[in-house]
Amino acid sequence: MQQKDVFNQFQKFLKETDGDFHILEQRIPVDVQMEYFRVSNQLRKFPLQLNDTDFAKCIDHLKNENSTKRQKQRILSTLAISKQVKAYRLLEQYASETDDELADWAYMALMESRIALESELSDEKQIYISTGLGGKGRKLRFFILLLSSSGNPFLDYQRQVIERESAYFLSKADCKIERLTIREKHVEALLLIPIQIDIKRLLEEIVDECNQYGNFLSNSITVTNVKELSDEEIFKIVNMHGSNQTRH
Repeated sequence: MQQKDVFNQFQKFLKETDGDFHILEQRIPVDVQMEYFRVSNQLRKFPLQLNDTDFAKCIDHLKNENSTKRQKQRILSTLAISKQVKAYRLLEQYASETDDELADWAYMALMESRIALESELSDEKQIYISTGLGGKGRKLRFFILLLSSSGNPFLDYQRQVIERESAYFLSKADCKIERLTIREKHVEALLLIPIQIDIKRLLEEIVDECNQYGNFLSNSITVTNVKELSDEEIFKIVNMHGSNQTRH
């Protein structure tokens, strides 16, 4: 089970922290998020109170085809940290209209602006949670990979058991199945999971219950909320597991 300790620490932090949390729903590559926060932190050292002239200049630069990507990124981040309603409205409009390479950056800026404003208007701490796969409401999106224990193809009855037990346990835990695909020797799932759920325990319950019908699922489970694994990455994991089974 990958990322187990990190996620357990994260859940512990949320339980011990007072405040309302917001989940970044958009799927934004982690490297883009890291760059956004780096720029935002730099700009936050010298916060600006924007006036009407400043806003007009920001709009002109964002619309100007000669403005560089870097310039537009800094403008969007500057608007985000200004904690001004007018800046939020401007970001809201820009994020809804742009479909270029700045779309992810604009969405990040809009979220930061929203949380900054809510922090100003309420006494409650606002916590911002972002992952590569995003989420929805109070659920985070995870990519799950389950493997055939023997490295052999799943039989028809085993496929039925996986579908039935997965649907039962995930529904019981208030999870949403966005995709569940049973391949020849592995299972891929894209799930929305409530942030307080013990993912390790939930997935182990599913595997244990399925294995009551023949021990056909491996206890080796891959879980990530950074990105969906590519076919090539999955192929390597499946083959490595199959090689280990052969050696045993």
